[in-house]
Amino acid sequence: MKQEQPILSLRNVGIYYKRKRGIFGEPFWAIKNVSFDLYHGDTLGIIGRNGVGKSTLLRMMAGIIKPNTGTFINNGYRASLLSLQLGFIPHLSGRENAVLSGMLMGLRKKEIKSKIDAILEFSELGEFFEEPIATYSSGMKARLGFSVAFQVDPDILLLDEILGVGDEEFRRKSTKVMREKISSNKTIVFVSHQAAMIRQLCNRAVWIEEGVSKAEGTPSEVLAEYNRHLSV
Repeated sequence: MKQEQPILSLRNVGIYYKRKRGIFGEPFWAIKNVSFDLYHGDTLGIIGRNGVGKSTLLRMMAGIIKPNTGTFINNGYRASLLSLQLGFIPHLSGRENAVLSGMLMGLRKKEIKSKIDAILEFSELGEFFEEPIATYSSGMKARLGFSVAFQVDPDILLLDEILGVGDEEFRRKSTKVMREKISSNKTIVFVSHQAAMIRQLCNRAVWIEEGVSKAEGTPSEVLAEYNRHLSV
């Protein structure tokens, strides 16, 4: 049963970046008007086409950037963002990046080092764990990032296009772990292009189009509206 008070609340949120054109920077609105609430125990899927602001939205929810307009309230919960593009330093090894990523997500160095064996085992990177990240495929980066995030275990786990990457065996394995997190009442938000994944794992969904939240509700309701829009 949901708490009456949301743990995160967004009201008419807008975020822009300045683009360099001419003498003055011209604002580009990545997010224009997004509103929804996140409750403890939710598994919320965010769906939308490329370039509609989904990743920017997760960065704001993680506290990395602030909204330029509207209101964003975090009622005291730690949110960690897992993205293939976030936090890895190419010339450092998988082990070194795992430690740094864990610290960026809020763990002390001693804590994340105590979890290294579990990260190595889950990622199944073997000898590549000691190799520079620059030598990794995107699937290998996903294995490492996913493994670190699930050892950190934040209050709110934000996943940016991380599910469904890697080989078929790892996809099954990561989906299984996700199901375990969901059944243990963890709070998860993830961006995915895969409607089937959102339908399968989420209890709620939000559709973002051109920086605006167009629909919020059950996955079936939201995906139906999204698919109608795509078919027009």
